[in-house]
Amino acid sequence: MAALLFSCCDLLQRAVVYPAARVLSKYRAVVLGRWHRFQCRTLFMILRVVGGAKIPRPGRVPGEAGVLILMNHQSLLDIPMVIASVEGGFPRIVTRQRYARWIPVISQTIRALEYPVVNPGAGAGTLRRHLEQLEQVARTSDAPLVLFPEGTRTRNGKIGRFQTAGLERILRARDWKVYVLVSDGYWRHAKLKQFLGGMREIKGHLSVLGPFEWKDPGADPADFITRMRGLMVDELARIRGAESDLAPDGLEPTQVPAPAPAPA
Repeated sequence: MAALLFSCCDLLQRAVVYPAARVLSKYRAVVLGRWHRFQCRTLFMILRVVGGAKIPRPGRVPGEAGVLILMNHQSLLDIPMVIASVEGGFPRIVTRQRYARWIPVISQTIRALEYPVVNPGAGAGTLRRHLEQLEQVARTSDAPLVLFPEGTRTRNGKIGRFQTAGLERILRARDWKVYVLVSDGYWRHAKLKQFLGGMREIKGHLSVLGPFEWKDPGADPADFITRMRGLMVDELARIRGAESDLAPDGLEPTQVPAPAPAPA
């Protein structure tokens, strides 16, 4: 049923939604945001009702310029979850170049919404060009930017080492309000075969931390990056420690505000 949803959405997106968004250019962000959230929420409904998966409700992140979302990466569901969590618009997701062609819905979305693409395995010249393009998108984007800073999934779902080259470029581009999204419960079903064969075993969780202010693009971002990774590690440990207390369905995401700055 999920495959049928993707096929139908791909046709509708090409024939109706994107042409309408071009005509209604003033409302482009609203139209595309609602469309992509509809797709994601419909997918989650199918997974819950038909597949028996326990998927939390999306978080709440403002869909505005100057918002940066950092999320850990466990499975195929990370992308629809972060899209559904952005309110009022659509995000731009830093995406591997190989996904920009031949994948229904996804490839067209990457091109139409101008997702920045990267290819970590490319030669030095190509990688440098991609990083320069990423910095330009980060500086000028009128939509939230999403990055999975680990760059890949880990076998046990723990937080991996951050690939910092892209994140450093992003932080040097402008001031940001940074939200950290931490998901868990999907890493055993990271691949499509595992996912389709064990949906009833999925017991997902989502936490939204922040916003955290980044106000000095000229500064060395190393300490800030270390702090953001530490938040992910600590929150994942908290989730796993409280796993037995999670509600079975209709679970609300944990929304944790950033701590107030210390008084001078």
